[in-house]
Parts: sequence; structure tokens; C-alpha cells
Amino acid sequence: MLRALSRCHAPVVRLLSPRTAVMVETVRGRKSRTDPKAKSKLGLIKTPPPVDPVEMIVLKERYTEYNLILRALRLEFKEQMLRKKYEEEVGSVAEERVKSEAEEHRSLMALNDAENFRIHQIREQRLLKEAEAAELKNREAAILRQQELEDYIKEKERQILQLQEEAKNFITPDNLDQRIEEALDNPKNYNFAIDKEGRVVKRTAFQQ
Repeated sequence: MLRALSRCHAPVVRLLSPRTAVMVETVRGRKSRTDPKAKSKLGLIKTPPPVDPVEMIVLKERYTEYNLILRALRLEFKEQMLRKKYEEEVGSVAEERVKSEAEEHRSLMALNDAENFRIHQIREQRLLKEAEAAELKNREAAILRQQELEDYIKEKERQILQLQEEAKNFITPDNLDQRIEEALDNPKNYNFAIDKEGRVVKRTAFQQ
């Protein structure tokens, strides 16, 4: 049991301590807060190193001079920044900037007008070509419609002529007796078989 506890990373005292107590790990080479002062330092009194009065006066003068120089530099830089900002807003620099911006604006407007004119010319040419193409297409469509109408009229005329030719063989009350006699004199046999090509392959004898 003790061997197993000795192999553990945590100390045995930490494992056996009651749970209500605060467990604080000790660090090697460092004292805890409750440890007393070392015996070798019980009578030790820390005294500050001696300061030379002349050296202290010189250091105070130099420190004051350093602060004055640093403050003067800061004020100088601040004044320069304020002067530059004022000139940029209302001074000569602002006037020059306004002039340069106006000149740049005029040049950009001229460039924009030139580009707009070029695009306008291209658009006019494109619209002209599109109008010509549309006119040509409409003309071709009109010619096609006229041709289709003429073909339709010719087809109807042909059908009318064909119907007029077929009307000569129609059975009317006037030629009804004549057509009956012709049918009796020339009987026809429709009882026959044909193949896929329409040829007569078999015909039965006609019976009167």
C-alpha cells in the first residue's frame, strides 16, 4: 500500500489530508507565506545606498532641462500640424487643392464627353444596322407570304379545275338511266386480294 502511494505523483500528505483543509502544493526553493524569516536575516537592516548631494542637484537640473526640451519639441510639432491643417482647410494649400480638383474635374468631364460621343457613334451605327437587318427581314417575310399566298391560290385553282373535270363524270338525274345501263353492261369484280405492294395476287371468278 505504501509502495503504491509512493509511486503516485501527489504527495502522501496531500492524499491523507482531510477534505476540508486547503491543499497547497509546495514549490521547491520557495518559502510559503507562513514560514518565518530566516535566522541569518533576522538582524539585517536594509539601508539605501548613499547619494551624493552634488550629483543629485545635477540630475535634477538635467531632468528639468530634459522635460523643458521635450515639451518644446511637442509644442513645435503640434504647431506645425495645426498650421498644416489650417493651410489645407483655408490657406494657400486649400486653394491649390481646389484648383487642382477643378482642373482634374474638367479633364475628366472632357474625357467622359469624348467617351460618350464615341459610344453614341457606335450605338448609332449598331441601331442603323439593326434597322436595315429588320427591314430586310420584313421584306423577305413579305415576299415569302406573297409567294405562299400565290401558291395557295394556284393550289385552290388546280383543285377547282380538277373538281370541274371530275364533275363531268358525276351521276345526275339527267344521266342516271345511262349510267345504270353502262354499269350493267360493264360489270366489275372487286373481290380480289392484293399484297403489300398493291399487286393483285388472287381474284375470284365473277358470278352474275
